[in-house]
Amino acid sequence: MIRDIMDTHTHTLASGHAYSTIRENAAAAAGRGLELLAVTEHAPRMTGSCQAIYFQNLKVVDRHAYDVELLMGVELNILDEQGTVDLMEGTLRQMDLAIASLHIPCFVPGSREYNTQACLNAMKNPYVHILGHPDDPRYPVDFRAIVQGAKEYGALLELNENSLRPGGSRKNAKPQDVEMLKLCMEYQVPIVIGSDAHVDTDVGRHDLAHALLEELQFPEELVVNRSAELLKSILKDKSGR
Repeated sequence: MIRDIMDTHTHTLASGHAYSTIRENAAAAAGRGLELLAVTEHAPRMTGSCQAIYFQNLKVVDRHAYDVELLMGVELNILDEQGTVDLMEGTLRQMDLAIASLHIPCFVPGSREYNTQACLNAMKNPYVHILGHPDDPRYPVDFRAIVQGAKEYGALLELNENSLRPGGSRKNAKPQDVEMLKLCMEYQVPIVIGSDAHVDTDVGRHDLAHALLEELQFPEELVVNRSAELLKSILKDKSGR
């Protein structure tokens, strides 16, 4: 079993369609034995989410709760082929961690080449640390290019627990995850598991992701969730801080 002491993708009430608070999520993380929890609210272009001022004021939030270290971050929306995201660089510099993702309300699915280029350009951004749920079948991508790009730009690729759950919005994502993970093994590119929790009871739940990693015999050394210090070093190398 792969050691897993963190959850790098969670949402609270502030995202507009999630149902728990920061402290409720932190308590849930502590209950699951996690050491680190990232709070990554949806950025402003997502319907019903918080505005830029929310992210600019995250300095007031204590970075520890219930003996769990907190990273206060954002899940950005990729907006176009150029990889434009919906927070300005000055605000992104203040984030502990940033995920960039393709979401239906913010990005109309295009060709495989168009979707791939959007992801690659987003990963070039020094303040984007993780490409979120690249397994969405509604956005076909060239996974070999995505994996090579992650290696070149120092970004992490996410294995999203929510994508693997039956009944989720990203239907039949597993084949995309399998393709991505096999290429990550080929190119020795690390991944990070995120729950994408929208309620506290899902925080730290990575059962389906772990089962898939075991099925593929994915090497533990390529899973960043095993070490908070490893994650922090990757974040620092990516953003130069």
